[in-house]
Amino acid sequence: MGDEATAGTRVLISADGTVEAVDRGHVEALLTEGRFFWLDVHRPGADDLALLRDVFRLHPLALEDVAHFNQRPKIDEYGDQALVVLYGANEDEDRLVEVHAVLSGRYLVTLHRDDCPAFADLRRRAAGQRLAADEAAALLYVVADALVDSFFPPLAAVDDRVDSLQDEILARPDDAQLAEVFRLKHQLVTWRKVVTPQRDLFARLAGGTVAVPGMSEEARRYYRDVYDHLIRIAELLEGSRDLLSGTMDVYLSTVSNRLNEVMRQLTVVATLFMPLSWVVGFFGMNFGAMVRGVDGWLAFAGLGLGSQAAAVAVMLYLFRRRGWM
Repeated sequence: MGDEATAGTRVLISADGTVEAVDRGHVEALLTEGRFFWLDVHRPGADDLALLRDVFRLHPLALEDVAHFNQRPKIDEYGDQALVVLYGANEDEDRLVEVHAVLSGRYLVTLHRDDCPAFADLRRRAAGQRLAADEAAALLYVVADALVDSFFPPLAAVDDRVDSLQDEILARPDDAQLAEVFRLKHQLVTWRKVVTPQRDLFARLAGGTVAVPGMSEEARRYYRDVYDHLIRIAELLEGSRDLLSGTMDVYLSTVSNRLNEVMRQLTVVATLFMPLSWVVGFFGMNFGAMVRGVDGWLAFAGLGLGSQAAAVAVMLYLFRRRGWM
């Protein structure tokens, strides 16, 4: 068995930990003998849904939920069966891993369209270990724990990226950084939409409000551990959202400060040219007395260029004294 399931793959791990062939007849034989097994289906198709309907006798409402992904984390009880919808995360991808788990005292069936390293490693570790029929709820806990813990590495990566973004924004803000901030915020909102109801689900399981087949007081303690992890993940999500909001404020403040600096420099330049424009305009008036008073280059330099240089010097002196430069 490879590290990751491929499209349309069925993996059946029997009670003694061996990976066995998956076909309709073999599954029926296992159910008849009462031997516990875990069947994992990657990208379920019509044949897999027919197997659930005809062999596992899955309730029509549960079969409808299994056929349609993008479900909310939940648990539905159907007699001796329970349908649990759980989510995990991929470290290298934005999309989440949605897992539908059908649990009974005789089997666990998991169905998913995507895969994550934590879930692939779980299948690998399960192969070669004995699966006790009286610990069906414990096996579901192991699956849920692997999926929940898969949120921690990408959340840590988001925090590291936010720190890097803040340094890059302070050095030189650009539109690409702003786009990445929005992308990360959208990613965190997507995670929050599944983490919150999943946390509430495990709060109900840990508190005994609902139960899965094979649930015991000892198993409930382990479910409380998953609930504790989900609380931590929810807190990390809120913290990351606050960091991104702060990063957005840093971006806007930095861009605003840079714009103010540019406007200040342009204002100084424009103000310096105001007296020059006045002097040029004044001497450009063709009054006879003024024209006759300018006799030679010395008079022109003193009255024309000298007055302009004096105006600029006075303006610069006033700007520096008032702290504008």
